[in-house]
Amino acid sequence: MPRRAMKDLGFQACCLRCDAPDIAGSNRCRKCISHHTKVRDLIAKAPQSDELFQFARDLLAMAANPNRYDHDEVHGPSLREQQRLANSMAESKPLPTSEDIGKLFESQAKREKKNVVQEVGNQNPWKDELPPEEVLNIMADSLQAEEIEHGARTIPSRPIAAVDRSDRLGEDREMNDKVVAERVASEAPDSLKEVVEAATIAQRQRDREEWKDAQSEVSDLLDDDLDL
Repeated sequence: MPRRAMKDLGFQACCLRCDAPDIAGSNRCRKCISHHTKVRDLIAKAPQSDELFQFARDLLAMAANPNRYDHDEVHGPSLREQQRLANSMAESKPLPTSEDIGKLFESQAKREKKNVVQEVGNQNPWKDELPPEEVLNIMADSLQAEEIEHGARTIPSRPIAAVDRSDRLGEDREMNDKVVAERVASEAPDSLKEVVEAATIAQRQRDREEWKDAQSEVSDLLDDDLDL
């Protein structure tokens, strides 16, 4: 079984393929955990611009969340095998019987459904009939009619400078990358969140650059056709 420490480090794939006896706390386990902790720290502290360590971050992100990357053309087969090995060690739970499902429906049907709005409305002393006339008169007197001018234009106290939007892309890509990366990293172990987040942001930036290159190549092809 994968050790908890190795799983938190993102290296449970090593445990799944290990040929050592399944004895927790063994000398081999301690050495492995110690070594991989140093590797994880080295990758986390490495410069973001280093291509080798970026590749290491990508691999670590894949190993930590194989189900997210098992469509990868190169690493997909290994990631699917990792999931198969993990599933083979998980305890199989019996499927619920028809009697279990029936009891579940019965228990749900017996639960009293609460309607907060209805409960508040039931506290109104006049929910079934109008209040006395004197109460209605007091309510009417407390209401003050307001004159609202429709279509009135707000006049600012000082001139507002026009904003140049010609160089805007229509979205904050860095913020979008950050949001997506945080969502992906939320599923990773705490010790790997920074690594997975950095790898996700870098991958999205590479995908955009590849898309720009593809667009440029298509534009060049179209221009060539027009010249002909």
